Amino acid sequence: MAGNIFEIDDSQFDDTVLKSNKPVVVDFWAPWCGPCKALGPVVEQLAEQYAGRVEFAKCNVDNNPVTPGKFGIKAIPTLMFFNNGQVVEQITGVVSRDVIEKTLDKVVNGGGGTRPFMVV
Repeated sequence: MAGNIFEIDDSQFDDTVLKSNKPVVVDFWAPWCGPCKALGPVVEQLAEQYAGRVEFAKCNVDNNPVTPGKFGIKAIPTLMFFNNGQVVEQITGVVSRDVIEKTLDKVVNGGGGTRPFMVV
């Protein structure tokens, strides 16, 4: 796990993610998921690039079933972007770094909507 990304579990999700004073990106993943493994290095690079402005967390859906259920995660990888305790963006599937960066920039600059972006 990269130094700028922390592992999150069901018991600490609310305190760590929803009560954060910074935007938080949560990567919902599983160790057996090939697309998750492909997206992982991109998330690690972005965690370094946005260090200090955005928190990055990974949530293993196999070990933590409550949180993915609470947010309706049906497929992985899913990136959820939180700001002020609210989901402001969501990306499901493997997408380019550029797509994630554009979403991060919207979230960091106070934007973000409620339209999920999904790749099937």
